[in-house]
Amino acid sequence: MSATRIAHIRATPVTVPLEAPILHSNGAHWGRFVRTIVEVETSDGYVGLGEMGGGGEAASAAIVGLISYLKGHDVFALESLRFAICNPTASLYNNRTQLHAAIEFACLDIMGQKLGVSVSELLGGRVRDAVSFASYLFYRLPNERTQQGEIATAEQLVAEAKRLKSAHGFTSHKLKGGVYAPSHELACYQAIAAALPGDRLRFDPNAAFSLADAITFGKGIESLNNDYFEDPVFGMPQLSRLREFVRIPTATNTVVVNFEQLAMNVLANPRAVDVVLLDTTFWGGIRPCIKAAAICDTFGLGVAVHSSGELGIQLATMLHLGAVVPNVGYAADAHYHHLVDDIIVGGKMRYENGAIKVPTGHGLGVALNREKLRQYHELFKELGGYAYDRDPSRPDWYPLVPNDRWKALPTN
Repeated sequence: MSATRIAHIRATPVTVPLEAPILHSNGAHWGRFVRTIVEVETSDGYVGLGEMGGGGEAASAAIVGLISYLKGHDVFALESLRFAICNPTASLYNNRTQLHAAIEFACLDIMGQKLGVSVSELLGGRVRDAVSFASYLFYRLPNERTQQGEIATAEQLVAEAKRLKSAHGFTSHKLKGGVYAPSHELACYQAIAAALPGDRLRFDPNAAFSLADAITFGKGIESLNNDYFEDPVFGMPQLSRLREFVRIPTATNTVVVNFEQLAMNVLANPRAVDVVLLDTTFWGGIRPCIKAAAICDTFGLGVAVHSSGELGIQLATMLHLGAVVPNVGYAADAHYHHLVDDIIVGGKMRYENGAIKVPTGHGLGVALNREKLRQYHELFKELGGYAYDRDPSRPDWYPLVPNDRWKALPTN
């Protein structure tokens, strides 16, 4: 088989609207996602798709800039691709891990197309044909155009959780916190648990809590049906300390995001983290996540599939990851249901009984809707980026870690 070599890389920034601006401990997604759609074209005519975020900013210049490194590279040579893009010592000056992820996605897409198989078949074969997801509950600002969609109170969160359960069949629910005072968020989480008896729960304040706040909150939810307590505090030492006081598994997508950190967690006594949330972008691709999942399995750590905010291309990578890793023990995260549209042919993928089917087409199994790509690229040019680590409703605010400057509840 002749080599399939990279000839060209295209990168198109897009903005796709959300139902409403979603809040987190660092700021907000300002009513939209900004994503960079990557197309890798080969010398023999294949085009593979990739995608990455960037905290509300385009990454197109950085992606296109890789062509000088990669032109002529064999897309099947994935290990050398990793060193060509993100050599571990060179990355001290320019960390390209997430850029590598988008190129890896595209190379796997091309490999699957050329061989006539799906990415999950390339990566060892599916052990499940659909991946379960949790609803992803956020505090939200009103939609700027309709003034609808605000979520700030326990009543609003419960109504949204019930709506999502009815619409999509979710039986697991994740609340993103770290926005309002911990006492308010505790009452909200308890209300969701009371309203959905038997369903699984998880809470993630993005490391905004002090150790004292995390202990108080954790003790307040110990009796609930928790999957895990995700990043309540920042750093492995504090997470280790928290486990002495709170009897809930800890999880992270912030302090175990590479193999060195994973080794540190395995060797720690007590361990800081019980569940590692694997993100196909943060870890640099699907293949590193599979390697990390095997290490977690060996050392008795749980794994789940993490969401960093995705359109359909990255969602496909998450589905293929969830399909091939046998030790995925929890419903996956996805921001996906907050989107009003997508840039893939057929529109948004559908949830069925809280799960999404793994694409079975060749490669990633998704294709670009060129008209949608054009439409949302024009919207990006109109609106530009946004500051992920700022809240548009609090222009002079910025977060501390741990935080103590909580958002005030709406008065109306």
